[in-house]
Amino acid sequence: MQWFISMALQFRVLIVALALAMMAYGIQTAEQIPLDVFPEFAPPLVEIQTEVPGATAEEVESLVSVPIESSLNGIPFVDTIRSKSVPGLSAVRLIFQPNTDLIIARQLVQERLGIEATRLPSVARPPVMLQPLSSMSRLLKIGVWSKDQKLSQRDLTVLALWTIRPRLMAIPGVANVAIWGQRDRQFQVLVDPERLRANGVTLDAVLRAAGDATVLDTGGFVDTPNQRLAVRHVSPIVEPDDLARTVVDFRGGAPIRLGDVAEVTIGSPPPIGDSVINDGPGLLLIVEKQPRSEEHTSELQSPYV
Repeated sequence: MQWFISMALQFRVLIVALALAMMAYGIQTAEQIPLDVFPEFAPPLVEIQTEVPGATAEEVESLVSVPIESSLNGIPFVDTIRSKSVPGLSAVRLIFQPNTDLIIARQLVQERLGIEATRLPSVARPPVMLQPLSSMSRLLKIGVWSKDQKLSQRDLTVLALWTIRPRLMAIPGVANVAIWGQRDRQFQVLVDPERLRANGVTLDAVLRAAGDATVLDTGGFVDTPNQRLAVRHVSPIVEPDDLARTVVDFRGGAPIRLGDVAEVTIGSPPPIGDSVINDGPGLLLIVEKQPRSEEHTSELQSPYV
């Protein structure tokens, strides 16, 4: 220590220069160091959700959750597999060992899941692997409402889905923007059993006619001597009245239309969850954070990723 102090005093100019260089380097590096108020403390996990519309919790457990759990058993680095089955939804969560590469873990799960997805019942929708989230995933909550109820829930949903959510998702580090209180716009055919019976029309015929009227398909192309012209299929269904004029069947040479056996209107699917903003109906947008987003900010901005 005495030698070190004597050398520092003897070459004090050099020591001061090195100290200044280290301070400058530290200031420059501090701006690039990944910092987070709440560092990642939870082990890597992957969650798979599968919708089974109309199924009870017992049916979801036996038909979806258990087969998916069985197919995912034995994946490397898996520490625990947990599942939750509720009416209409199966959620399977895999917790991996600490320091496991999350990208590799998701790839291993996707390989097994792709094989098992083809074996699930037809009533089940394709399993979805949720995006990776931070341990403190809920970063921000945003309330959207209409003053004096000038906009309906469906109008607010269109605004949130097509304007607000895409702009939030474009911010580096944002993993997902969940929407509560969402009301999607859809055509609804409300069948009247008495009118069906009176016109001699089956429910299968109504389903087939409504599906054929709204199906989207390609129109092919037409070749001319010097070019190829694409044929675009434009759906004639714009308003509920257009769908109501769809022919379901013929009786005595006269057409029976959807409007004769059902009420065609614009509605929303049954809601799962709701939100109240300022003592009134509205939308709640929850901004969720990516894990280790500070470390990968440069990668997210790179054109090669």
